[in-house]
Amino acid sequence: MNITTIILAAGKGTRMRSDLPKIMHKIADRSLLQHVYDMSKQLADNKVKIVYGHGGEMVRDSLKHLDANWIEQKQQLGTGHAVQQVTSQIADADTVLILYGDVPLLKLATVQALLQNVSDKSLGLLTVNLTNPKGYGRIVRNSSGQVQKIVEEKDASNDEKLIKEVNTGIMAVQGDKLKSWLSQLKNNNAQGEYYLTDIIEMAVNHQMEIITNQPSSEAEVMGVNNRMQLSHLERVFQQEQAHTLMEQGVTLRDPSRFDLRGSLESLGQDIEIDINVILEGKNKIGNNVIIGANTRIKNSVIGDHVEILDNCVIEYAVIGEGSRIGPFARLRPETVLGNNVHIGNFVEIKKSDVAEKSKINHLSYIGDTTVGNNVNIGAGTITCNYDGVNKSRTVIEDGAFIGSDTQLVAPVTIGKNATIGAGSTITKDSPENQLTLSRAKQVSISGWQRPVKQEK
Repeated sequence: MNITTIILAAGKGTRMRSDLPKIMHKIADRSLLQHVYDMSKQLADNKVKIVYGHGGEMVRDSLKHLDANWIEQKQQLGTGHAVQQVTSQIADADTVLILYGDVPLLKLATVQALLQNVSDKSLGLLTVNLTNPKGYGRIVRNSSGQVQKIVEEKDASNDEKLIKEVNTGIMAVQGDKLKSWLSQLKNNNAQGEYYLTDIIEMAVNHQMEIITNQPSSEAEVMGVNNRMQLSHLERVFQQEQAHTLMEQGVTLRDPSRFDLRGSLESLGQDIEIDINVILEGKNKIGNNVIIGANTRIKNSVIGDHVEILDNCVIEYAVIGEGSRIGPFARLRPETVLGNNVHIGNFVEIKKSDVAEKSKINHLSYIGDTTVGNNVNIGAGTITCNYDGVNKSRTVIEDGAFIGSDTQLVAPVTIGKNATIGAGSTITKDSPENQLTLSRAKQVSISGWQRPVKQEK
């Protein structure tokens, strides 16, 4: 089966009250349109066409990475008019799947079932039963239960408005038949628009069977028209991801307070994740990992037996097995930690390699630095790596001990097993196995009087 998928994405989304086109608003850090596109691209032999309008070049430029043909709908005259814009790109023998760029949670299995209903004598239509169908087009069936037509609510009679089964707008049909019916659409309705739904009645008049499917849940076919609906679908999506992770053996202390805004490229066993953890981008997490509350991890690799304590931010970093991070630590991009490294509270590391069993436990900034094995860096240590124009590198060799409140002014090398006295400012290389320090001489002044505040 050759498939042409048409994603309708031209709407303005007035109720979003935003300068951003509706389809560019995000769920789990992906645009609504990206969600629909990603699902559709899982279909084999599929060519994707995106009909865009509001937002114009902003939409195309933001989503230019999508492997799709973009067709502009310069005037928004209804869903039928939108699909008409693609007519010249539809092959007669193709199965045409029509989706919507603001319906982000549709499942692949639902679409695959819908496509199975397409033949020379039938088309597939996705419907859903709603307790409150207000605002939706109703599915009108005859006494035998066969679909006869779809009536938009503004055109529906009082009896038709009582129907609970509604149209989702999602359908699949053979290309030649779709093109024929599109050419016959008229706009003699309350909205003055060309309704795609009118082709259902045309199909019935041509003795075509309308075979309906329903999604596994209402959320699959819910569209986004305002911020409340966007927020609701975000939580639905996150709950689905949380349930999937728990089925894979992850312990989530509270599934309702966890966000996966990306993907887990690999996932070990016996992982524990506390509340308010956000995983973004592409991450890898090993075995026996504990992630503390209020932690954000983005595009990082977490080795086996790692413990990340509360309130940490980790971005584009690699953490070796057995390491302990936090609380309140920040690992910035290009940080690579070896095995059994300890990074403590209020430590920030950027573009640095820290080798096995080294410790940076308190209130330090380590940037553009190579740290060897078994190094101990005391509280308040700063690598001064930026002179206002250029960044230079600091090297701290194996076994070095850096005393508290030390400034290492790059470029500088601290030799193997060297000791730096607390409170030093180091501007020259420090030799191996020696104590290096730089301090002003301590002086006590006898007879000195503390200033006293004068009375007014």
